[in-house]
Amino acid sequence: MPTLPLPPGSTIGILGGGQLGRMLALAAARLGFDVAVLERDADSPAGRVAARTIVAAYDDDAALADLVSVAQVITYEFENVPAASVLKLEAMGAVVAPGPDALSVAQDRVAEKQFLNASGAPTVAFASADSADEAVAAAQEMGAPLLMKTRREGYDGKGQRWVEHVADAAATFEALGGVPVILEAPAEYVRELSIIAARGRDGATAVYPLAENHHEHGVLRRSLAPAQVSAETALQAEKIALRVLDGLNYVGVIGIELFEMKDGQLLVNEIAPRVHNSGHWTQDGCEVDQFEQHIRAVAGWPLGPTAARARVEMLNLLGDEVETWAKLAHEPETRIHLYGKRAAKTGRKMGHVNKVKPL
Repeated sequence: MPTLPLPPGSTIGILGGGQLGRMLALAAARLGFDVAVLERDADSPAGRVAARTIVAAYDDDAALADLVSVAQVITYEFENVPAASVLKLEAMGAVVAPGPDALSVAQDRVAEKQFLNASGAPTVAFASADSADEAVAAAQEMGAPLLMKTRREGYDGKGQRWVEHVADAAATFEALGGVPVILEAPAEYVRELSIIAARGRDGATAVYPLAENHHEHGVLRRSLAPAQVSAETALQAEKIALRVLDGLNYVGVIGIELFEMKDGQLLVNEIAPRVHNSGHWTQDGCEVDQFEQHIRAVAGWPLGPTAARARVEMLNLLGDEVETWAKLAHEPETRIHLYGKRAAKTGRKMGHVNKVKPL
């Protein structure tokens, strides 16, 4: 068991080498930590700024043991890391945060909604189906239209399709791969909001101002923060976040996507047990950003202040939009965050910019 709070000079392990891992590694370095990344790609964005990269699959026992031997605390940058790997790390004596409960809940959309409802965090109506016949029966009971998603994996709009008519349910089930699915009632929401929150090892919590999010083709395009919301809406979101954090005995930063309904009620769309794209605005808009906050939490440090010090429009740079960096660099209000990815594929998140304005 490491000494907590973790002193500077210690090593923090990260499962995953993408852009979130990269920004976590940069935040950790600023606080005096080294980072060891376990990643399948030898040339990953996070690996290139880390002190050490272990190149292997996330379920490679020897690689997991290697990570445990060098890291005093281990975290992860995305929720599709195998939950079994986290359990193996803990069995090897590692301290992992967030823990496996958060990962297992977030990896199964049905388990996620069951947990949320049990925690007093409302969601849309839903049903599960493990076969085409069950999908048809659920659609008949719920009515159409409805959204069908695979229970596991899928992100940025992938692994989901609308069922416009009950008669289409079986074909949609097969089109999604014939794997277990969740069927969700449509949410007639006014806008999508998100809240970034953190919980420390001592149970202390910190909540950031809400962000208003806009998507294109299932991918987050921009976030505006702090969102223009009433005090009642902000309090409602904070209560939801605290219920989720406490219910999971969580340590670290979490992202919670919310639907604001016409009557003012907030419904939880999904949770992400990690730093979140809609929280990138905090890098230039808050006293302590979400990446430093996560490192503070997992290292057992006190959580930092979350007050907004600027108004920010965060824009994702997708594909070859990253090539506009020279133009963006001339804009005095724009802060550029590039991920160092080698290939600018269509729709791929290559970076983001924060356009900063006074509060």
